[in-house]
Amino acid sequence: MRREITDRTMDQAEELTTAQDGCENCGRAIGDGWSFGFKNKVRSEGAVTAAEIIKCFSCALRHRQMVRRSTAAAAVVGTVLTLLNQGDVLVSGNVSNALFWKIPLTYCIPFIVATYGALTNNLK
Repeated sequence: MRREITDRTMDQAEELTTAQDGCENCGRAIGDGWSFGFKNKVRSEGAVTAAEIIKCFSCALRHRQMVRRSTAAAAVVGTVLTLLNQGDVLVSGNVSNALFWKIPLTYCIPFIVATYGALTNNLK
């Protein structure tokens, strides 16, 4: 009887490791340190439970909730930084060609930082 219990637990452990070897979104094999876990709400029969899905790097970069949060953070922080750094130029109307690359870059940096933080937080 003891042998049966250990065999079952070993089978469950093998299933767990094989489930983590591939991306649940695209099915691509995931190497060590390149898997990211995201919480997903699953609704079944009126109950909402949280399940974790494992994604590869490219699928994690396109994870909808993370991109939404990173975009919202970039919009707020980028606007504040633009007003602080370029506000006087924008108000005076002396817009130069340099602002056409400075302002988008001001929004890209907070997006990259928020995305990097979310990915390192969800690293498996």
